[in-house]
Amino acid sequence: MDQWLFHLINEQWTHPALDLFMAAISDIEIWKPLLAVLALCVVIFMGFKGRAFIVCLVVALALADYFLVSLLKTAIDRGRPKQVQQVRMVQLERTTPRFLALFKQPTIRFSDETDRTKSGPSFPSGHVMDNVVIGTMCVLFFRRWGWLYFTVAGAVAWSRIYLGAHWPSDVAGTAFLAVGEALLVLALAELAWKRWAPRFAPGLFARHARLID
Repeated sequence: MDQWLFHLINEQWTHPALDLFMAAISDIEIWKPLLAVLALCVVIFMGFKGRAFIVCLVVALALADYFLVSLLKTAIDRGRPKQVQQVRMVQLERTTPRFLALFKQPTIRFSDETDRTKSGPSFPSGHVMDNVVIGTMCVLFFRRWGWLYFTVAGAVAWSRIYLGAHWPSDVAGTAFLAVGEALLVLALAELAWKRWAPRFAPGLFARHARLID
């Protein structure tokens, strides 16, 4: 089932317009400036809730990227599709600044021997982990509006299969891990806030007894 679904997405459900979109949405370097501006706007204009959201998100992403993902990749050591078989790959042109790649035709090629030693293990997916953590935090803090980010997370997850970087089971398993990790981080943050805020920030705690109103 995993192989069948992977090859369906990677080889058959393709289109030139999707090639550019999928490659672009998976390239974090293109979106870093926009994400930085959005984070700054949240901190400046959304008050306590915005600042609490950013702090919890940074902690969750740091734990996910530097502990959970790296630990599981090393322990499981699963090969990526492009490392173990020939798959269709889409690559953006190298440009400076990076966003200029959006205006150039991507290169389509099939993986070969040179791809077997590139990138790390397949499970879990760092891209999916980060975006599902962000989506979960958005929902927890912003409710209905937060669900909108899952359209981005879903597109990123699909792109990882489309681009030959991950198996469908990698994406599904990582999504469950990401939701669980985000919920755990927020639960621990709430406990820490209730324990330490009355002592070190009593005025702020009087106005905000919980991180999530």
